[in-house]
Amino acid sequence: MKSLLTFLAITAMSAALHAADGKLAVAGLNFAFPSTWTSVPPTSPMRAGTLQIAVEGADKPMEAVFYYFGAGQGGDSKANVDRWLGQFASPPEAKTEDLDVNGTKVTLVTAHGTYNDGAMFGPKTPKENYTLLGAIVPGTDAPVFIKLTGPKAAVSKVTAEFTALIKSPFPAK
Repeated sequence: MKSLLTFLAITAMSAALHAADGKLAVAGLNFAFPSTWTSVPPTSPMRAGTLQIAVEGADKPMEAVFYYFGAGQGGDSKANVDRWLGQFASPPEAKTEDLDVNGTKVTLVTAHGTYNDGAMFGPKTPKENYTLLGAIVPGTDAPVFIKLTGPKAAVSKVTAEFTALIKSPFPAK
C-alpha cells in the first residue's frame, strides 16, 4: 500500500507541473482557466490538480478536480461515466456528450440529482439537487479525468467556463 501511495504521489507531482497565468498543466496538456478560478495544491496523491471556484449559492468553494493515473491507466470512458453516475443516490437525470474539439473527442457528462458526497471508501453525505460535471480528456498516453460537483444553481453559473476549460488544450489549428 505504501508503495502504491508513493507511486500516486510521484505521478500527481509530475502530472501537475505548474499552474500559473491561468494555465494548469496536467499530463502534457495545458488547461486554461478563468481568472475567477484559483489553482490550489492537490489534497491527495490521487489528484493531479485542483481548481477552486467561489460561486454564490455554494456554501464553500467548489472544486474542479483533475485526475491522471499514468500511461494506460484510469479505465475507459464508459466505466468512468458509469462510476460517476453511480455516485448518485438513484439514477440521476444525466446527459453524456462526445464533443469534437478541433479533431479531438472530449467526453462531457452532466448529471443532476441527490449526490452522495464523500471520500471514495468513506462515509457519504447525500446532497440533494446537486450537479456533477465530468470530463474525459484524452492525453498523450492516458486520459485526464475532470470532475466538478456542487449545488445545481451554482454549477449552472460555471458550466460554460467548465466547457471552455475542457476544450482549451486543443486550439484551432
